[in-house]
Amino acid sequence: MNLIIEILLSVTTVSLVSLIGILFVGVGESMMKRLTTALLGFATGALIGGALLHMLPEALEECGPSAFQYTALGIVSFFIMEKFLYWRHCHDGECPIHSFVYLNLLGDGLHNLIDGMIIAASFLHSYELGVTATLAVILHEIPQELGDFGVLIYGGLSKSRALLLNFISAITAVLGSLIAYYTAFHVQEAILNLIPFAAGGFLYIASTDLMPELHKRSSPKDSINQLIMVLFGLSVIIFLKNLLTKI
Repeated sequence: MNLIIEILLSVTTVSLVSLIGILFVGVGESMMKRLTTALLGFATGALIGGALLHMLPEALEECGPSAFQYTALGIVSFFIMEKFLYWRHCHDGECPIHSFVYLNLLGDGLHNLIDGMIIAASFLHSYELGVTATLAVILHEIPQELGDFGVLIYGGLSKSRALLLNFISAITAVLGSLIAYYTAFHVQEAILNLIPFAAGGFLYIASTDLMPELHKRSSPKDSINQLIMVLFGLSVIIFLKNLLTKI
């Protein structure tokens, strides 16, 4: 299959994840909480596995020790992006709901733009890395998009408008992939450095966004279930890595 088609199919699939909210419109609150917790655990393991067991080793092979610098840069950059664009909590007891909705969409659009560039850069390096990056993005997008859908509804948007705006912010991934693909030959080294940068971003998401949410449910039963899902997420990445190596 043509490389650009593979990239576009991958980022389109990622963009469609933004519509996942439609599947849970009729789900009860208690069931939604259980599903979200399971997805968070699975996504945490998959992100850690994708970053440490696949993306970072590939980056070290291509970039050498400088890969660690770009990993650190990825962590800091995702922190800055979340700090100024992707606010998730109310402050001082005040919640400017409507402003928050559009800041959330803006931050999500920028985040998805970077995701698209990361996926394209990964495919430009190898098919195996491209598939792994796509899976990692999808797995962290599922719980994130569920949360975003809830935020938009809470902010006063109708369900149909929330789904539409969430999807529009998600398709910036397509733009990001095209930018990365068509500039790759001119800025090949910069595109290659996106891989350790992405690894840092994935580690940031897993450790600062997802894990704290898991800690909110700390009963022995919940903790065991979370651990099982985290290990399951890691196992899927290991299995996928071994499978793709043989293709």
